[in-house]
Amino acid sequence: AAVGSERPQVVSHVQQALSYTVFDCKWVPRSARLLCLGSAARGTGIVQLYELHGARLELLREIEKPKPIKCGTFGATSLQQRYLATGDFDGNLNIWNLEAPELPVYSVKGHKEIINSIDGVGGLGIGEGAPEIVTGSRDGTVKVWDPRQNDTPVANMEPVQGESKRDCWTVAFGNAYNQEERVVCAGYDNGDIKLFDLKTMSLRWETNIKNGVCSVEFDRKDINMNKLVATSLEGKFHVFDMRTQHPTKGFASVSEKAQKSTIWQVRHLPQNRDVFMTSGGSGSLHLWKYEYPAQRCKKDSEGSEMGVAGSVSLLQNVTLSTQPISSLDWSPDKKGLCVCGAFDQTVRVLIVTKLNKI
Repeated sequence: AAVGSERPQVVSHVQQALSYTVFDCKWVPRSARLLCLGSAARGTGIVQLYELHGARLELLREIEKPKPIKCGTFGATSLQQRYLATGDFDGNLNIWNLEAPELPVYSVKGHKEIINSIDGVGGLGIGEGAPEIVTGSRDGTVKVWDPRQNDTPVANMEPVQGESKRDCWTVAFGNAYNQEERVVCAGYDNGDIKLFDLKTMSLRWETNIKNGVCSVEFDRKDINMNKLVATSLEGKFHVFDMRTQHPTKGFASVSEKAQKSTIWQVRHLPQNRDVFMTSGGSGSLHLWKYEYPAQRCKKDSEGSEMGVAGSVSLLQNVTLSTQPISSLDWSPDKKGLCVCGAFDQTVRVLIVTKLNKI
C-alpha cells in the first residue's frame, strides 16, 4: 500500500466559476481543452469550451441550445473529427461538430424523456467495430445508435410487456475487442444492473445491488471484459470481476462502503486500469486501487468455473466542494490530469501526483 509521502496527492490546479448548472465535463482528446455541458437558469442548454493555459482556463466558445444538456461523449468518432454526442432533457441525441456547432451533424429524437447517460465506442481508436452510441433514459429504455443509420436504433433494450419501467441512470460499453463482440451495461434507479450482449441481442446477466445505480464503467471498453465498477445512491460501490461468469452465481464481486452519501460517478485511470476515482455527494473524491487475488478463478463442487473477487484499497481522498461532484473525466493524454464539475457551479481541474508509483 502507498504510505506517507509515496501516496498520490489530489491537487486542485484551477477553479472556474460557472453561471449555470454543470451536468457533465469532458476532456477534448489530444488537446489541452475541456468541455462543460449543462443547463442555464432560463432552461436552455449550454456547451462551453475551455482551454487550459498554465493555471487558468480560457473560455474559447459558448454555445446555447434549446434544451438543457445532461450528458456527452467523444467516444463514437475518430480523433480527426472529435465530434461530440450529447443527450438532452427532451430525449434528443445530437452529434455536434464543435467547429461549426450551429446545426447538429446527426440528430434523432431518441427517447420520450430525459437522456440520463450516454457512451460511445468505435471511435478514438478505442475498440473495434461501428461508431456506436448508447443512451439510457428515464423512459426505461436503453438504445444503441449507429449515426450512419437514420432515426432507428440498431438495438433497443426495453421492459417486456407487463414489466414496470425503471429509470435508467447510467450506461456503458464494454467487451469491444473485435468487430463482432460488444456489450452494454445499464444501471437503474431500483438497483438493477443488466448486461446486454449486442452480438446475440440478449440479456447476458443481471443482478441487483439494492440501491439506485448512479454510474457503471468497465475498466477498459476495448478489451475482453475484465472488471466493472458500479456505484450507488447510498455510498457503496461494487467491483465485479467480469472474466469468469458462473452459470448460476454470475460474476464475483467485492463491495466497499466509501462514504455516507451518493457516489455519483466512477472513472478509471486511462493509463492504469486498476486505479479508479469515485466522486461523491459530499463534494469529495476518492482514489482507489484494485488488487487481484492470487487466483482469479476456481472450480465449484460441480466443476464449474467461478470468479474470485479481489480487494480494494483507498489511496487518497479529498473534499473539494460543499455540493455534490456530479461529473468527472480523466485526460486520456496526460496522466493524472482530471476535470470535475460540481453543483456549486464550479469546474475544477485537478492534478493527481505519484500515479506512476502505485
